[in-house]
Amino acid sequence: MKIGLRTVKTAVCAALGILLAQQLGLLYPASAGIIAILSVTNTKRSSFETGFYRICSLGLATGIAFICFKVIGFNAAAFGIYLLLFIPLAVRGKMSEGIPVSSVLVTHYLVEKSLDYRLIGNAFCLLFIGVGLALLANSYMPDISHNLQKSQKKIDEKIRQLLLGMSHYLAEDGEAISCGPLLSQVVVALAEAEETAQRHGDNQLLTSDDYYFNYFTMRRLQVNVLGKMNDLVNRIDYRQGNTEQMRALLTFSAVTFAEENDGLEIRKRIEETLAYYRDAPLPKTREEFENRARLYQLLNEFERFIEIKIDYTIKNQKKKLSWD
Repeated sequence: MKIGLRTVKTAVCAALGILLAQQLGLLYPASAGIIAILSVTNTKRSSFETGFYRICSLGLATGIAFICFKVIGFNAAAFGIYLLLFIPLAVRGKMSEGIPVSSVLVTHYLVEKSLDYRLIGNAFCLLFIGVGLALLANSYMPDISHNLQKSQKKIDEKIRQLLLGMSHYLAEDGEAISCGPLLSQVVVALAEAEETAQRHGDNQLLTSDDYYFNYFTMRRLQVNVLGKMNDLVNRIDYRQGNTEQMRALLTFSAVTFAEENDGLEIRKRIEETLAYYRDAPLPKTREEFENRARLYQLLNEFERFIEIKIDYTIKNQKKKLSWD
């Protein structure tokens, strides 16, 4: 049985929350532990946001409970009316995370049949203890940038293999390689990498680090284009000729494929290949015409593939300049 870091944090925070509330002589000390359990999240940012909204939510809940209990009395009907008013307002105020916790704390008013300032202070102290311990625990998060770099290399290598596979498919003496399974692997790897990159970004409270997330998003857009390219490649007949230029372009792209490649040299070669096809003799048969049309469409899709990287590089350079 594997015990994760979040589980350890949750257990420690819950125990400390109860002990601290007991030492302070607070009523319902176990509530501090429960609040800590609910407040230890996956990232620093989500813990901070959850804690903030729960504090705001308790303020709103206490105000509504004060009116309901004073007008109707400390009974189940008043609590039901409180929920009818509180839940829609909390949702509208984007404080949904605070609904369960605030409502549990409001039941303390109901059980004690009092809204004395000391009881209200007790509720807020329980909340501050639970939320505070969760924030303290989540102030440490392991650095996962090394994992993201490994994902970068793994995904880029698979994309390089896809480009080479398409290139081989267009060669007269090349071996037909099925790119479908590899495409599926890349899609899964990208989804996992984007999720990890999002978590990495959400663990930066004072700085903004969205480099990895933007990088994987760019690669995902490129892979979407590669899927269309693969469909076209499978319908192109190399025996009809004129595939050598496209094959050479894909091979060059695979060989030079890298994180730091801005794509400008490849775009220049794309323009040269387009010019070649425009100046080439017209097809003589219907089969040659359809094959040429698919090649031209493949080239257009490949141009989109490269433009995605060029746009990403330009935006990244502008961001670096703004930081400087």
